Amino acid sequence: MNWIILIIAGFCEVGFAFCLGKTKGLTGLPYWEWMAGFAFFYVLSAVLLAKATETLPIGTAYPVWTGIGAVGSVLLGIIVFHEPATFWRLFFISTLIISIVGLKSISTQ
Repeated sequence: MNWIILIIAGFCEVGFAFCLGKTKGLTGLPYWEWMAGFAFFYVLSAVLLAKATETLPIGTAYPVWTGIGAVGSVLLGIIVFHEPATFWRLFFISTLIISIVGLKSISTQ
């Protein structure tokens, strides 16, 4: 169950990155609405990570959490914010995914 919580925490990290990306160029109320979303996902992500590490080793949980956030944020940037999908970006994201799967597979929990 804590692996599911950790995955949700990683998706919340992607959520706060998305909200942060949406603030670009905004002012006034729309800026603060997206910042409220950022704060919500940021806190929820940290709380869920803390919950997951009650039973999962921090040396595995933290890299998996940040990896999900990193991979999700890059994919979000490519799909939503139209950032370039170069060979090297996709190559290094692939190596990150392989590393995350490797950490999960060697975890004893």
